Amino acid sequence: MIVEILTIFPGIFSGLFDHGMVAQARKKKQVELNIVDLRQYARDKHRTVDDRPYGGGPGMVMKPEPIFLAVEDLTSRRPEKPRICLLSPQGKRFDQEKAKELSLTTRLILICGRYEGVDQRVADYVADEEISIGDFILTGGELAAAVVVDAVTRLLPGVLGEGTSALEESFMEGLLDYPQYTRPAEFRGWKVPEVLLSGDHEEIRSWREQEALRRTASLRPDLLECRESKKGDAR
Repeated sequence: MIVEILTIFPGIFSGLFDHGMVAQARKKKQVELNIVDLRQYARDKHRTVDDRPYGGGPGMVMKPEPIFLAVEDLTSRRPEKPRICLLSPQGKRFDQEKAKELSLTTRLILICGRYEGVDQRVADYVADEEISIGDFILTGGELAAAVVVDAVTRLLPGVLGEGTSALEESFMEGLLDYPQYTRPAEFRGWKVPEVLLSGDHEEIRSWREQEALRRTASLRPDLLECRESKKGDAR
């Protein structure tokens, strides 16, 4: 998979993807990650990438020209058609389903917004979609892009060491993950549930399923409602 991130602050990503799972995926050539400085595509001598908003108001808005030129240049360099996503507070909420969907693409371009936003023509005529990682405001789309890269990369075939581990994580079935335990079996008087020490795989599977449902109902009941709604639509 090829991932290209368009940003006016490429230094933010320095070292960020040089550790852990994403670094291993890059080393194994399972993902190619390119950080592109949008200022390279600004045409004036000051490399201007923002300007005041029409109609007045505070702050600055990212100009369309550098983004259009960057996307057109990158698109022309490779035969793979990219999926182009604008990181934006106005976007659709990024979740595990969207991560799975994006992991099936061969090429992904992520556009990081800044300041008071991005000229609307980028969303209308360049991006295939807008994505938001949550209902809160960040100073820019760089951290959001890093979240998307991490969530998508771990779903690529062969990235995780254990073949089924990505399939059993939180949200993969619309539920939070079940509780996890490791050695020692007793720590400061707190014991691991007996069923996990039993060796009965069917009992363990059933316990984990019930605990995932219980935890989701307690902490994220909205996920259960969404899960039931999807089941109803499937019928």
